[in-house]
Amino acid sequence: MSFAAFDVWWWPYAFILAAGWLATDGFRFLGVYFGGRIADDSEALVAVRALATALVAAVIGNLVVFPSGSLAEAPVAMRLFSVAAGFAGYLVLRRSVLAGILTGEAVLLAGLYLIGFGT
Repeated sequence: MSFAAFDVWWWPYAFILAAGWLATDGFRFLGVYFGGRIADDSEALVAVRALATALVAAVIGNLVVFPSGSLAEAPVAMRLFSVAAGFAGYLVLRRSVLAGILTGEAVLLAGLYLIGFGT
């Protein structure tokens, strides 16, 4: 069975629901079940937290260095500077993730505006 298996309007939505939600839901329930039994300072939970942080960093790095779409037309230096500014905003504003995201996006949008991107 594939994404293009049926020619009805609702099939892509049903496929995304089945493949994206149902396939991972069991693992989410298991994570909640076993996660409640693990101490917050245990080595297993520290390792899981480190792995999750590394995966997020890898995805962000991939999006910055190898972007797709219209972001690929922005200079690499601008994208890297935006990430650095976002990290600085995160640190300066009491480790606020939202502040870091908004700072990085504001710097990127200001840089794109200054170079006349999209005009």
